[in-house]
Amino acid sequence: MVLYPNFKFEITHQDRLTQARCGLLTTPHGTIETPAFIFCATKGAMKSVTTQQMVEAGAEIILSNTYHLLLQPGYELVARHGGLHQMLHWERPMLTDSGGFQIFSLGHGGVADEIKGRNRGPMAKTLLHIDEGGAHFRSHIDGRKIYLTPEESIKIQRGLGADLILALDECTPFKADKIYTERSMERSHRWELRSFREFAAQNDGRQALYGIIQGGIYDDLRKRSADFVGEQDFFGQAIGGSLGGSKEQMHHIVAITCQYKRRDRPTHLLGIGGISDIWNGVANGIDSFDCVHPTRLARHGGALVNPRKNGGKEYVSMKNAQFQGKMCPIDSDCTCYCCQNFSSAYIHYLFKAREMLGGQLLTIHNVAFMARLAQGIRNSIRNGSFTQEMGASLRSQI
Repeated sequence: MVLYPNFKFEITHQDRLTQARCGLLTTPHGTIETPAFIFCATKGAMKSVTTQQMVEAGAEIILSNTYHLLLQPGYELVARHGGLHQMLHWERPMLTDSGGFQIFSLGHGGVADEIKGRNRGPMAKTLLHIDEGGAHFRSHIDGRKIYLTPEESIKIQRGLGADLILALDECTPFKADKIYTERSMERSHRWELRSFREFAAQNDGRQALYGIIQGGIYDDLRKRSADFVGEQDFFGQAIGGSLGGSKEQMHHIVAITCQYKRRDRPTHLLGIGGISDIWNGVANGIDSFDCVHPTRLARHGGALVNPRKNGGKEYVSMKNAQFQGKMCPIDSDCTCYCCQNFSSAYIHYLFKAREMLGGQLLTIHNVAFMARLAQGIRNSIRNGSFTQEMGASLRSQI
């Protein structure tokens, strides 16, 4: 049986000095050039912008979240629309995650900060119990009890209709010791096998399944998990779980994991979106990234900028007084709708006046910035200048 008849991953260029590569990831809704950045329409909507504006800003692919859409509006309603593509009016590729990250955040009381080793205080815990079968929890919206199993996660993602979908896993936190991390990893492996069996039993060729490599901060566990995922018939592989308590440790874990991953499969790094982290990930053979950072930053007044032209800064706050009378755009070299039509002073004013347009314009800018960053990285791999470009970018941030 051909599991993925409408999907293909082709490596088109390989850097001579690193594991960086360019590829073409073909799906039923189009072909993605990799390395690529995936933008987060977490609840089935891009916050503050339309999907048409996303296309115009250069986005190739977006993702939505299984857990949130299960709670509201319910995956059945999405399926009645014909899936996320029709409901969002998005004709390009989509990815959905499995809900595993939310299982983690519900169970351990934190989200991305805890994954990356930063604990900024307790959050409400609605997880009731994790067992071999799945995760029992209460909806934070209406309090109803929900039991999410690997089979149910695949069933939900089938109804959502994304091109690329993920097996269910448990996302272990930074604070977990090795004993718990190993047990969690082994349970995730069993869940991934169940996810695959459910996927294969109802496979109609419209979706492709990714396995997830776990193992926390432990090199030997990362190798075991990468070997396990590589032995299964997944289309792609994602790197998840705790990546350490610092950038240095995160980059180490990514490098170790990439040593053992399948190199013929597309590889996704979950939840990472810093400029230096993307350069580092690509150098180790990562093909795609996702993170809420660019769009969340925009809603709080942050504009992504080139560190090489801005004293090593990856972003600036347009709320700062320095922009009050600045008549030039955020970036005179940027071709996005925001920079082509509005001054920095106007963006500053919009945030001071608490006008929603400010967040919308900065979201367009930040999406365009990330799309342009990915394009620049691809160009550097193709023309043989990746190492030099990466070095220049990273040196500017020291």
